[in-house]
Amino acid sequence: MTLPDTSADRTFQVDLRGLVDLLSHHLYSSPRVYLRELLQNAVDALTARHGLEPGAPADAFGIRLHADGSVVRVEDDGVGLTEADVHTFLATIGRSSKRADRIAEQRGEFIGQFGIGLLSCFLVADEIHVLSRSARTPDAPAVEWRGRGDGSYTVRTLPASARPRPGTTVTLTPRADAGEWTRPARVHALARHFGSLLRHPVTFDDGTGGPGAPVNPEQAPWARTYPTPGSRARALAAYGEEVFGFTPLDTIELDLPAVGLKGIACVLPEAVPAGRRHGHRVHVKGMLLSEQAEEILPEWAFFVRCVVDAESLRPTASRESLYEDDTLAAVRDALAERLRAWIARAAASDPDLLARFLQTHHLAVKSLAVHDDEILRMLLPWLPFETTDGHTTLDEFARTHRTVLVTSSVEEFRQVAAIASAAGLGVVNGGYTYDRELVHRLPEIRQEVSVADLDPATLTAHLDPVDRETELAAAAYLARARDALAVFDCDVALRTFQPASAPALLIDSREARHERTRSQLAREQEGGLWGDILGALRQEAPRAQLILNQLNPLVRTAVAIDEPELARTSAEALYGQAALLSRRPLRPSESSLINRSFLDLLAHALRKDS
Repeated sequence: MTLPDTSADRTFQVDLRGLVDLLSHHLYSSPRVYLRELLQNAVDALTARHGLEPGAPADAFGIRLHADGSVVRVEDDGVGLTEADVHTFLATIGRSSKRADRIAEQRGEFIGQFGIGLLSCFLVADEIHVLSRSARTPDAPAVEWRGRGDGSYTVRTLPASARPRPGTTVTLTPRADAGEWTRPARVHALARHFGSLLRHPVTFDDGTGGPGAPVNPEQAPWARTYPTPGSRARALAAYGEEVFGFTPLDTIELDLPAVGLKGIACVLPEAVPAGRRHGHRVHVKGMLLSEQAEEILPEWAFFVRCVVDAESLRPTASRESLYEDDTLAAVRDALAERLRAWIARAAASDPDLLARFLQTHHLAVKSLAVHDDEILRMLLPWLPFETTDGHTTLDEFARTHRTVLVTSSVEEFRQVAAIASAAGLGVVNGGYTYDRELVHRLPEIRQEVSVADLDPATLTAHLDPVDRETELAAAAYLARARDALAVFDCDVALRTFQPASAPALLIDSREARHERTRSQLAREQEGGLWGDILGALRQEAPRAQLILNQLNPLVRTAVAIDEPELARTSAEALYGQAALLSRRPLRPSESSLINRSFLDLLAHALRKDS
């Protein structure tokens, strides 16, 4: 049996109210975008009008806004619409007049690409009234279109006298719940917010009868001419302060003619956490696209905030961010190169600016230098590091230390800094982000300098041994001390070193502690699967070292103690003080030991006095 063929072409049924709800909650960030979409449509209409009349002055056609609390009106002198255009573009969701012909060629001429902008007006109004007259035909009639939120619309052809000049007027009657976005003051503020850099004249009328206030009275600051380079720099810095709310450390002018991009990058006057990316203010053909466009710069450029205006960048469907394509990737790379060039210029000709910049943003530069050989060669000698000579640059440090030792952690540096300095060793704290990796690359810039990781054996080799008689006299105490500290896998030795005020030095790396913890776990997991696995990984765990300073009066008194319990307690107290001075996190057993040894010493002193 053959079933009849019931297939037929059908069209989608669109619930306009549901579509508007989708736009308001998932596409657009706020109802305020309705004004941006109306301005954008007006700008695109003016662009098309100039295409028809290329000889017309740039300011011959403009945009006029009106808001008096009862209506919001946007009028332009653009190319206008015919009745056929109205049916094709206003009554068909998703169709854009910019798509009509040669979209690939026209993409660079218009802001909008998606043909749904007019729907955003339903976020604040239940009806949209459009009155338009085409400039393509001299005697074209006026066309009226009324669209309603329920999906219905009407179209009427009116006499040309209904709109004497070509162009389009869009009128909205706001809903009661949309007053926040349609009050005159708010409309004016939104117009300035979105359209301050538009190339066409835009005016605003609040219905009080006065002259229309200019929305964009001046060109973008980088498009103006200035009498001197200094006055230009000051004007750009003032604009950056106006836009971002801070006084830039410096202002970098950006100019990429290939994509029609111009603007400025403002160097932040305060440091920001590494990896924290700031949003940048991006305009497309003068219209504000986004204030939070992170993608315009690479991640390492978190020391600047940019405001740019571009011709060829492509917006996403919501027109609130940039579409990630090859053009955007090329722009990002080119802007990154401009920032590198600014750093190189400062290093070569403005050492004061460079010093202020590095003092504030050394972490950002370090992150860049790790992956950028050119920046590494230029700036590594100038970058500040924590060393046994204090906070200094590697260039200054390398002048006095031909062999540079670098620690693997902040904790390790704090353990050894005072003793290493007294011993004449040059040690750099490599525990901070990027520092250890960068210090190891110093020989690429200073061939006469060698760099090595700090080995505990290197430090102990610079501590002087005590004489044999002193060693023998202290042997009993050292044995008791080793027994008391065996629970911490800690050996005890007696040496002499500077400064004499330091009674003891605890050498115990994080890696050694981890290895001992793993070995301890293996011992506790005798037998079973974990015992086999951890036993296979077991190796001789490096022990901690408590090195007592014979030059310290307290140590000389301690090693002479004959009473076993008091000797044990004093050794525990010396270990606890050395652990505290290392500034590493204490284990619970160490905190307990410090408390117990303090109380035992206090009790001993009280018994002795009584």
